[in-house]
Amino acid sequence: MTDQSIAIGADVGGSHISCAAIDMAAGQLLPGTQMRASVDNNADSATILGQWARALNDTIAQVGPGRIAGIGFAMPGPFDYVNGISKMQHKFVGLYDVNIPEALRGQLSVPLPMRFLNDATSFAVGEAWLGQGRGHDRVVAITLGTGFGSAFIDQGAPVVVREDVPDQGCLWHLPFGNGIADEFFSTRWFVGEYEKLAGKKLPHVKAIADASPHDAIAAGLFVQFGKNLATFIGPWLKRFGADILVMGGNITGAYALFGPAYEQGLAEQGLHLPAKPSSLGEDAAMIGCARLFEEGFWDKVEGELRRML
Repeated sequence: MTDQSIAIGADVGGSHISCAAIDMAAGQLLPGTQMRASVDNNADSATILGQWARALNDTIAQVGPGRIAGIGFAMPGPFDYVNGISKMQHKFVGLYDVNIPEALRGQLSVPLPMRFLNDATSFAVGEAWLGQGRGHDRVVAITLGTGFGSAFIDQGAPVVVREDVPDQGCLWHLPFGNGIADEFFSTRWFVGEYEKLAGKKLPHVKAIADASPHDAIAAGLFVQFGKNLATFIGPWLKRFGADILVMGGNITGAYALFGPAYEQGLAEQGLHLPAKPSSLGEDAAMIGCARLFEEGFWDKVEGELRRML
């Protein structure tokens, strides 16, 4: 048990690390502690960890070491979240099988405890705690971008294994259409479908959204996306008894284009729960993983962590 009420949250992406100090007692991100550094995910372990350490040490310096309970990391998978060992082979190859706490501790200005949580789950925990999900018991959060992230939150804590949530407590790997959900609810679906139907390529979802006012193919894709999302996620929202769906990721910026079709699809299933864009944005994952050092919260999630891939 610790009496320190400040923890650092670190959101690890393929090209950068973002970190900030979170006052857990006050429930707020401390101004002036946010740091961001570029990361070369193809580098060797010493280089990657050195890049992480520089950002973390800058945040530590803004707070003062004696006030910090530890560092929570929002990490993409596959990852051993209990022991802090990377199992990724598609990026951060230099960190494969590396014990992050052991390897990183010596590069920090102060040796601090470290805990780890899946990045999409961290986003969901942050939004349920201090964002759009605040005040709701059962929150489902999804991120729509390069991949399809998701988490189911009950009373603030992620649920990984229970009869009312999917296997692994997430949705990306579940069957949909002629493949899996991740293939349909991500950037590559928009880019691939547009090229197939229009015979030309647009590089990302924003470009397709920008084309939609004068391009029937682009506009139709957003309608189809909204219908598909409702068809896929509606049964899980109902099964979980969700109070709200929180959406993050860059595709969410086009909600005006796909939201009406999504909401109609839900209504056809007798569901009328609100869908809200993230209010915390890129801060959500940092806030969520920092909460791992709130002892009451840690007691609730430690067992679920052991079931998370």
